[in-house]
Amino acid sequence: MRDPSAVLEGRGVVYFGNDWNAENRTSSHHVATRLANHLPVLYVDSPGMRAPTTSGRDLKRAWRKLAAALRPPVQVRDGLWHCTVPQLPFRRLPGVDAFNKVFSRWAVRRALRKAGIARYLSWFVVPHPGFLAHRLGEDFCVYYCIDDYAAHPGVDAELIGQRDEALSRAADQLFVAPPALLPLKQAMNATTTYAPHGVDLDLFLTARAPDTPVADGARGLPGPVIGYIGSLHEWIDIDLIAWLAQQRPQWSFLLVGHAAADVSALRALPNVRLAGPQPYPTLPQWSKAFDAAIIPYRMNRQVANANPLKLREYLATGKPVVSTYNPEIAKFSQWVRIAEDREGFLAALEQTLAEDSEQAAEVDVDGVAEEQFHAVLHTERGQPTGRVARPVTLPAPQRARAVVAAPEVEVSLPHRLPPTALIRRFT
Repeated sequence: MRDPSAVLEGRGVVYFGNDWNAENRTSSHHVATRLANHLPVLYVDSPGMRAPTTSGRDLKRAWRKLAAALRPPVQVRDGLWHCTVPQLPFRRLPGVDAFNKVFSRWAVRRALRKAGIARYLSWFVVPHPGFLAHRLGEDFCVYYCIDDYAAHPGVDAELIGQRDEALSRAADQLFVAPPALLPLKQAMNATTTYAPHGVDLDLFLTARAPDTPVADGARGLPGPVIGYIGSLHEWIDIDLIAWLAQQRPQWSFLLVGHAAADVSALRALPNVRLAGPQPYPTLPQWSKAFDAAIIPYRMNRQVANANPLKLREYLATGKPVVSTYNPEIAKFSQWVRIAEDREGFLAALEQTLAEDSEQAAEVDVDGVAEEQFHAVLHTERGQPTGRVARPVTLPAPQRARAVVAAPEVEVSLPHRLPPTALIRRFT
């Protein structure tokens, strides 16, 4: 019998993900960096899913991306390269879509040559470059659908929905993070596998370490401190945060992340601190200042289908969490207080602050202790193998995981197929 581990020799991954330099690190980034521990990875960020606005930030970002497209890939570390292949966002104009397809294929293949990756599989975490699936000469195609992309603000919902469906059907293996999307995806692709977000447990556990300092920008706040980490977008209930801060002027509200929505109402409040985007490795230093963490979603289609990574990161810090309703968050109700309205949210925060304890923090961490990232491929005595991890929060659909315990980090990517079966499909 052919050694399955030999099948991967000389192969790499061309990986289409979110903006590599984005303020928020997502599963797109985590999975790619962990795959690079096992295979050479070319990370391609592909701006252009939404049309840029006329804001200075968007215009500067667009110019930066266009300039980056002409540069060769940059080696981030051993086994990991990064390049930018932007798309013109005005796809309904004649010729734009054709240009995007021709330019993207040429640019990606050029970057692969520069990175020295001759044989590879393709891996998509965003749908808009999905027209490249099976058109790059790859041996295998994976689509990890982590969001309802057509519901994002500012995108061409019809077109992005079409791209998402086409990629879902074309993929040799389809992973899906939002449980609400599973039935639809299963009807499109028989390989559909539920793959919820993992959490970088080792990083966020440092929020509980005595020697971890509180971030400079979080010091000196009168307690209790109610904290939020993440971008402030249209789907975040800014009005709810402002109302909470007005109702409890003696509390401090610390919001860490880029403000993409109008936050003038928050800036006007003396007990609200907008810290702006912060480097990902420093987030435990900010969350260490929290007495409670919040997820104040405004319900819409995107939120209804979301599988929030921030929930797992909060729980890993041991901080108590209060959230508005979301179907996925509801599955964590053993560890999270869920509020139906603003009065209920305030009451839940008060109860949380009254009952918080070290024992409760241990329980919160236990809620995500087995939801770390794990890599698909595991070599045991030279043979790729799989190990099933006990699911702790989601009784249905049952999660099977192909687990790798790398010496320096545990990486998790749930997978329906054992790795040997997946590897054989590469040939």
